[in-house]
Amino acid sequence: MNPKKIFYMTTAIAYTSGKPHIGNTYEIVLADSIARFKRAQGYDVRFQTGTDEHGQKIQMKAEALGMTPKEFVDDVAGQIKGIWDLMNTSYDKFIRTTDSDHEKQVQKIFKKLYDQGDIYKGYYEGLYCTPCESFWTPSQLVDGKCPDCGREVQPAKEEAYFFRMSKYADRLIEHINTHPEFIQPVSRKNEMMNNFLLPGLQDLCVSRTSFRWGIPVDFDPRHVVYVWLDALTNYITGLGYDCDGNHGELYRKYWPADLHLIGKDIIRFHTIYWPIFLMALDIPLPKQVFGHPWLLQGDGKMSKSKGNVLYADTLVDFFGVDAVRYFVLHEMPFDNDGVISWELMVERLNSDLANILGNLVNRTISMSNKYFGGEVRNGDVSEAVDDDLKAVVLESVHKADAKMNARRVADALTEIFNIFRRCNKYIDETMPWALAKDETRRDRLATVLYNLAEAITIGGSLIESFMPETSEKILRQLNTGKRELADMDRFGLYPSGNRVTDKPEILFARMNIKEVLAKVEAMQEAEAASGSADAPAADAKNPDDTATEADEPALTLKPEITYDDFAKLQFAVGEIIACEAVPKSKKLLCSQVKIGNQVRQILSGIKAWYKPEEMVGKKVMVVVNLKPAKLAGMMSEGMLLCAEGPDGSLALMTPEKDIASGSEIC
Repeated sequence: MNPKKIFYMTTAIAYTSGKPHIGNTYEIVLADSIARFKRAQGYDVRFQTGTDEHGQKIQMKAEALGMTPKEFVDDVAGQIKGIWDLMNTSYDKFIRTTDSDHEKQVQKIFKKLYDQGDIYKGYYEGLYCTPCESFWTPSQLVDGKCPDCGREVQPAKEEAYFFRMSKYADRLIEHINTHPEFIQPVSRKNEMMNNFLLPGLQDLCVSRTSFRWGIPVDFDPRHVVYVWLDALTNYITGLGYDCDGNHGELYRKYWPADLHLIGKDIIRFHTIYWPIFLMALDIPLPKQVFGHPWLLQGDGKMSKSKGNVLYADTLVDFFGVDAVRYFVLHEMPFDNDGVISWELMVERLNSDLANILGNLVNRTISMSNKYFGGEVRNGDVSEAVDDDLKAVVLESVHKADAKMNARRVADALTEIFNIFRRCNKYIDETMPWALAKDETRRDRLATVLYNLAEAITIGGSLIESFMPETSEKILRQLNTGKRELADMDRFGLYPSGNRVTDKPEILFARMNIKEVLAKVEAMQEAEAASGSADAPAADAKNPDDTATEADEPALTLKPEITYDDFAKLQFAVGEIIACEAVPKSKKLLCSQVKIGNQVRQILSGIKAWYKPEEMVGKKVMVVVNLKPAKLAGMMSEGMLLCAEGPDGSLALMTPEKDIASGSEIC
């Protein structure tokens, strides 16, 4: 007997900043559908997921809550794993970057790279984004802000270790060019080549000294390992990789990975940093990195401050696990963002799940019980319409298989539902209720119902990768087992004479959109009244998730400071005497602000809320001793204070009474 083909796949590990929203959860469901389908194809699958638990952001959140970082991540990791389990995902390994064996290997990897000259000590002076835990040069900023999350960056300087990225850049470029399947979709490959690799790579900061919540560099314990070097190596440490060469059996069996499934926002780390780390360690590169699109709520990325966050457990309470799985998989195109809303969920449940699938199964079993006492037998009376049904079913199997091999999961699901659609059409064409009135057509009626049972068995088996509980319910009602994919190239394997259940189960009940929206509104009002908004969503690249989803935001406290810390800041009243839009910037206005006998030029990201002419004459609150910074090629010499509303809108802070510019705020 030939050994099974090997398939090792991973998701990105979820950042433990808070409870994952449905956009975060989409990735684990997507990965699970691929893993299950690969098993159906006969592969020996290893499926790994987990949590990323170190970094400055975690330390700050824990301190604000009066917890240790480990207590904080233990709680959030439990929430994440609970959601993954709720969604019926079949992972084989849930790794945590606080696992002791992982931490030990990260230290050994860091030391090895240092000893061979790939890592060296220096110092970093640049612009740092705390939510993303990334350093940037001025040229990399977008409108003076972090290019990943759009938040403010702060000047930072600290001693650090660096990785010599440029040493391996040419080798990586060659690998990408000679392995077209390595980065998918192709649009992600073009982005990495044109925006990062071809312009030239800068050395990468791989340690920090300004916070303590990280894996210590064992030979220089003032430093902790930079989060991406720590997090990315989970893909090998979770298999038992040993830097000394004493690898575990799983590593020897499954590496290199066949698929890293990640969000498009972290494609750079996985297609540039990660393969270069592997090259330096003399480890084979993964075969493919697939950067999937985002699941959006309405017309934007989910954000707590925008009040548009949906959680998997809430949706499951309304619709059930498999309905939520179906929706997130079906609504996500291959290379474009998908959209989720309560209205769309109800529409899909009613049209696809209740009408097309649920009604089909119920009608078929009910007719088998009504006309044949539950017995399904092949009457061997065929007509031309049967051939078309069989052709559509078998063709859909092959198409779904091909779509899954190409990672086009939504398209594969559509092909499977084509089986159910064709079955419904077949019922309309053959009219079993009319055949039942003619005793001489009884064998023909039996053949029709047999063909339906066979087609539904094939479709119900195929759908297991996407909707496992529904698949089990369908096959149980048909009193048959799951059909192996290898046996789906033949039509007619359902045992003639088999008996279906005498009590068909309603798979999906139709829902009234008005009733659903009324329940949602009541739920949201209750949460707002009790202040019981969910924890921030776990998305390291979506820092807006740290705000609350209620209309009146709950204050998230930063670490406590002393009066001496506060006294370092100087605030004063300024008067805007001129203002203009910053060329080539979508966000910035440039104001000339009179502060006493001085005039300061200050750039502010408030273009969406104020027109330049509206600004002139306003008295505003200014931070006057902020170190000047260059934004969009222009110098900014201070900061205008604003309040940010739950919807992301900004309002300038202005004095209650008319007061002279230059007046100190104390």
